[in-house]
Amino acid sequence: MLTAGGEVALPIPAEVEAVFREFRTCEFSTLAADGTPITWPMLPFFRASTGRFMTTTSIGLPDKAFNIRRTPRVSLLFSDPTGSGLVDPPAVLVQGDAVAPDEVKTSIGAFEDEVMLVYRRQPAGAMYTSNPAVRWFSDWYFMRLEITITPRRILWWEHGDVSRAPTVIEAVHVG
Repeated sequence: MLTAGGEVALPIPAEVEAVFREFRTCEFSTLAADGTPITWPMLPFFRASTGRFMTTTSIGLPDKAFNIRRTPRVSLLFSDPTGSGLVDPPAVLVQGDAVAPDEVKTSIGAFEDEVMLVYRRQPAGAMYTSNPAVRWFSDWYFMRLEITITPRRILWWEHGDVSRAPTVIEAVHVG
């Protein structure tokens, strides 16, 4: 199916979209120069209107962006429901392609909705970042590179039971 903007979208079941909305973190994997998978915990934000995920990385920790620019294949594994409020959710693996442009974002304006969501979920973060001295000495951390992930395939395991075969949906490319 296609979105109004002509982007490829996957038909995402409600229980999988709930995982995307409510999970606090995922395991985000990129490929190093030698092809080794490198995985970090990340805060992903699902943008249902486009069917894509957005996350960021600090310019002080740019390896994710460097890896994506070299090899755009990435994955996001949603395996830990802690803090999500979901009861018995599926484990979900998203395989896709990412872009990480060179543009450094120095304002939360581009991510204001996401930052407010993080502050609601992690109130201590709002207290920490409201301190002008912290912001001054950690300005490098707040300079961000945006990463956008377009899913190619989504796999999920009911009840998080990865010992069984997953349900799979694949992107349909038109053209």
